[in-house]
Amino acid sequence: MYDVKPNLIIGFHGCEAEVRDILLQHPNDYKISQQPFDWLGHGLYFWENNYDRAVQWANEKKDRGSIKHPAVIGAVLHLGYCCDFLDKRHITLLAKYFAVMQGWYKQRGKVLPENKNLPHDPHKDHLLRNLDCAAIEFMHSRILSRAEEDLKTKGFTQYKIFDSTRGVFTEGGPAFKGAGLFEKSHIQICVRNPNCIKGFFMPREETDFIEWLNKQKQPSELTSILN
Repeated sequence: MYDVKPNLIIGFHGCEAEVRDILLQHPNDYKISQQPFDWLGHGLYFWENNYDRAVQWANEKKDRGSIKHPAVIGAVLHLGYCCDFLDKRHITLLAKYFAVMQGWYKQRGKVLPENKNLPHDPHKDHLLRNLDCAAIEFMHSRILSRAEEDLKTKGFTQYKIFDSTRGVFTEGGPAFKGAGLFEKSHIQICVRNPNCIKGFFMPREETDFIEWLNKQKQPSELTSILN
């Protein structure tokens, strides 16, 4: 009943400057991430209302040689039917599908993927989320296959396909000594259904409002106000 997110939200995507420019001119020409370690499964990723974190991520990618010209593009998003891992019900749902996935791997003599740390990460945040990604993608694929089978045999289905996934992540070291808050904590969004993206935009720099107001005043007006 409450799984559909009714509001539009702003997301920011860190990327190569060339990718940003392509998306601005050709908003349908985007590529989704399909890495085995994607934190929320496969899709197009956004930092929810978090421009500075997107900038930080892009700059860190440049430092590691993955991006030459770091940039950020904004997007207006409607999450639709969202698998929200801030919602207890969806965490429970994923855990149930994970139990099924465990059996599937065991039957086939396969080893479950693991979440792993990167050598350069001093905080050991398990930045490679192979297990999480596998479980989320397993859930999506099972739901999709059941929905398709229902449509084929009955002409309708009660299974609903998730348009997006959303999660909160505590990442990085403590914000200050003894803190329970972490310097890189954020909410991340993974868009699965391209129709969730209502449009891309070029983020603008924040304006000092008082300074801007003063610049708009004509000298004669300013003199009359002061006198």
